[in-house]
Amino acid sequence: MNTITKYLLLAFILFVGCTKEVEERKINSSINVTDDLSVVFQSNNAPQRIISLAPNLTEMIYELELDSLLIGNTKYCNYPEEAKQIEKVGDLLTVDYEKIVMLNPDLIFITTEGNSKESYEKLLKLGFKVFVSNPRNFEGIKKTFRDISKIFDLEELAKSKISIWNERVERIEKESNTIERKRGMFLVSLKPVMLAGGNTFVNEFLKTVGIENIVTDTKANYPIFSREEILQRNPQIIIHTIFNNDADKEISENYPEWKKIDAVKNKRIIFVDADLFFRPGPRYSIAAEVLWSKVKAFDY
Repeated sequence: MNTITKYLLLAFILFVGCTKEVEERKINSSINVTDDLSVVFQSNNAPQRIISLAPNLTEMIYELELDSLLIGNTKYCNYPEEAKQIEKVGDLLTVDYEKIVMLNPDLIFITTEGNSKESYEKLLKLGFKVFVSNPRNFEGIKKTFRDISKIFDLEELAKSKISIWNERVERIEKESNTIERKRGMFLVSLKPVMLAGGNTFVNEFLKTVGIENIVTDTKANYPIFSREEILQRNPQIIIHTIFNNDADKEISENYPEWKKIDAVKNKRIIFVDADLFFRPGPRYSIAAEVLWSKVKAFDY
């Protein structure tokens, strides 16, 4: 065997050995992440083409710096600003399946809170891999964030982000414990009078800033009350997303008797951004800071 043949044989052996090592590494590092329906997403490689069917999940994707892989989202995905430019594949309940088929994603992220069971089943029948999220509170947000990070091997980045979130929330909770607790309500709708109940994601904001929700005794997530019941429960703070700067006028015109409520008498009515407060996503701690800054500004 001449020298050239020996080198070629050695190179071939090294190549085969390296190839086997790479294959073994892929197998050993395969992705196994369980979603909130207890379905395991499995893959040997991280997805390269993803679609988000919920605004909160789109925000998580950007927070994890995965936006270069995002090929589709919904018309309600408006944060960050760049998300508006992504190809739209419907809204929360209406999905453009034809467009999704054309885009051919590796993985689709959906949520049980806004997306329908029919959409989920249809996407599975079309052969797509679907990862389901159901963050019902701050801990749920962190779980979903960690789950997505595991799929893309970004667990350290997620850990550092979550650490910042926790620090913000813990600081707010510590500060809010130093002031007198107030009774409050989160007004979702004026006609009918619909409030956020004690089992909702929104209620966590109230607890974080030291507000006692006046409707924690109800089982419904978003119970409807009569105008008289609100008068009896007498909230000291009203938080809403529906009037902007005309809350006093709207309330007085629709329910003039509410002028007796402490929150109305003392002008403790807080307007907050619906997108910020109704999305269980990475801006949770920022929303908590916004609410806390407005609550502590009141003269206690």
